[in-house]
Amino acid sequence: MYYSPSKIADWFLCNIDREAGESLTHLKLQKLVYYAQAWAITLFDNPLFDEDFQAWTHGPVLYSLFVKYRDYGWDSLPIPNVCPEFNEDIENLLQDILNIYGKYSAKYLENLTHQESPWINTRGDLPLEARSNSIISKQIIKQYYTELLKNDE
Repeated sequence: MYYSPSKIADWFLCNIDREAGESLTHLKLQKLVYYAQAWAITLFDNPLFDEDFQAWTHGPVLYSLFVKYRDYGWDSLPIPNVCPEFNEDIENLLQDILNIYGKYSAKYLENLTHQESPWINTRGDLPLEARSNSIISKQIIKQYYTELLKNDE
């Protein structure tokens, strides 16, 4: 079953601890959704959504989320009107992603993706400042994170 990337993004926007001062920028949200997709592909052998990430300068980006949030620039994103719920497996995955990656800054997560082969190999020899809409394939995402999981065991 596929979800919309927007619904996955809304889950993160609803589940950060705003009372503790947490907020999400567009950049950080893109990275959390990326890691959610990567680990869903790896652990469940099934993506959360069909749309592919592109290897942009600041790391993996979903164009649909870029369009939705680009007007916010570097500002904090608002709480959605409706907070989505998922089955237990997806909820647990998203909570794990938030617990593991959510504690880091947007720039840290950007730099982390820049050290990982899905983004590196998709961009190839492009300079960092060059535009790219090259697709990061789900297959190379799965290969990379499966290997990462094996090495972590």
